[in-house]
Amino acid sequence: MSTHLAVLAAEESDHNPIIPTAYDIVWSIVVLIIIGFFFWKFALPAYRKVMDERSEKIEGGIARAEEAQAKAQSALEQYTAQLTEARVEASRIREDAQDQGKQIIAEMKTKAQEESDRIVAAGSSQLAAQRQQIVAELRGDLGRTAVDLSEKIIGESLSDEVKRASTIDRFLNELDSVDAGAADKVGR
Repeated sequence: MSTHLAVLAAEESDHNPIIPTAYDIVWSIVVLIIIGFFFWKFALPAYRKVMDERSEKIEGGIARAEEAQAKAQSALEQYTAQLTEARVEASRIREDAQDQGKQIIAEMKTKAQEESDRIVAAGSSQLAAQRQQIVAELRGDLGRTAVDLSEKIIGESLSDEVKRASTIDRFLNELDSVDAGAADKVGR
């Protein structure tokens, strides 16, 4: 064995340990080619497939995100348009309500004025009728009183109906002319 060891030691001394032997290099190349072939034939297509799927998912996600963003922007614009339209509609309704309120107030004022005019007219006609009635009653009373006073002053009876009527009419006409003159002075 010592001879055997001596042969090995002699072989090793000729061989550089940094450089591999030729058969190691050949078998390493063969194994590398086999591994490279399997890698190129099976692993690389699977890797490319996974990478393509990921890139499609990413691109699809970006496209979906852009689409969703476009839809959101469209919805925002639609909402803004509807909000603007609603504000315009509310403003129009408010103006219509104000116009209707003004119209109702005007109608109520007109009706109130008509009612007031009617009440005043009814009061005036009633007052005129009462005035005429009072004037007629006062004329009768005043006429009788005037006749009684005249009879007392003259001392004779004014029983004759024609004389009595003419005296009363003359007296009342004088009173009317005095009242008309006084009313003209008050009216001025």
